[in-house]
Amino acid sequence: MKKTIILALLAVVLYACGNKENAQSVDQLIASKNVTALQTKKTALQAEIAKIEEALATLDVKKEEALVSVLTLKDTIFNHYLDIQGSVDTKENILVQPEFSGTLTSLTVIAGQKVSKGQILGRVDDGGMSQQLASAENQYNLAKTTYERQKNLWDKKIGSEIQYLQAQAQMISAQKSVAQIKAQLSKTVIRAPFTGTIDEVFVEKGQVVAPSVQGLMRIVNLNNMYVSTTVPETYIGKLKVGTLVDVYLTSLNKTYKGKVRQIGNFINPSNRSFGIEVSLPNPDNLLRPNQVAKLKITDYVNKEAIVVPTSVVQEDGTGAKYVYTVEGSNGKTGTAKKVLVTVGKSADNVTEILSGLSANDIIVTEGVNNISEGMKLNF
Repeated sequence: MKKTIILALLAVVLYACGNKENAQSVDQLIASKNVTALQTKKTALQAEIAKIEEALATLDVKKEEALVSVLTLKDTIFNHYLDIQGSVDTKENILVQPEFSGTLTSLTVIAGQKVSKGQILGRVDDGGMSQQLASAENQYNLAKTTYERQKNLWDKKIGSEIQYLQAQAQMISAQKSVAQIKAQLSKTVIRAPFTGTIDEVFVEKGQVVAPSVQGLMRIVNLNNMYVSTTVPETYIGKLKVGTLVDVYLTSLNKTYKGKVRQIGNFINPSNRSFGIEVSLPNPDNLLRPNQVAKLKITDYVNKEAIVVPTSVVQEDGTGAKYVYTVEGSNGKTGTAKKVLVTVGKSADNVTEILSGLSANDIIVTEGVNNISEGMKLNF
């Protein structure tokens, strides 16, 4: 009996102490350095916070009406782009080099002049080679005449065969000498390798020039422009010759339509990429080699896609994506509904919705951060 009374008194004392600790403020408990009391207080506060959050979640649906903007979804074409940077170039952009050493005796073009393929741009002194050609042609004419006479005699069975063969050999040798001198002499004439425009002239008439020492002039053709760039190897198989490309020139603030015309067959091991070339029209003659270009290459197309503004897609604590739709719409009001969605690719500030939404659904586009499920919406 006495033992029972002692236990009852002890329980009363502990209960009184617990109430006393609960009544103490957090600062008082910290000052007392009572770890057990602090842990008890923490547990009690966490339970109270959980109750508050539960109540708020319930009361949220009873918020005041919200004014929002909405959008009715439709099937549309969705294009995804690969955004990369490239450089404008042309295959026909070269420095014209002399093929013969000597003094530049004539220069027939100036910077900015348009020229045709094969047009004479200048001449280099031939160093007496013209006289050598004249002498060689005389030797050839004599050898040819001798051969023809010897051939007539040989056809009539007059003379020896060796005389006929010697005359033939001399004629052929003289003919080859003439051809060789003509080939060397042609190198003194500087011709345009292709049709284009003389961009800059680096020499003057009377200047001594030589092969591989300096360029005489730069000639550029702006009718065959393209953009070169590199693409990550993950896009192998996604890009094909003929793929459409939007090419934006920052310097011109203008977008051109191009097509992939060449795809590299080599992967650069240093950056795991391969090269491509995009053909580029130049109707206004504004493109120049080495201009910076931004490319948008279409790598994915969905012709019947449901897309929403990327900003309306939200994520909850579990990582699930969702949007707010409008239920019971009468054209002016409705009720907010939280709908889980599966998203696809994103481009141009819109996101593809793979599941969860369909055509004719109405979604909230503005004011999504101020609403919750069940709230009345005005729009």
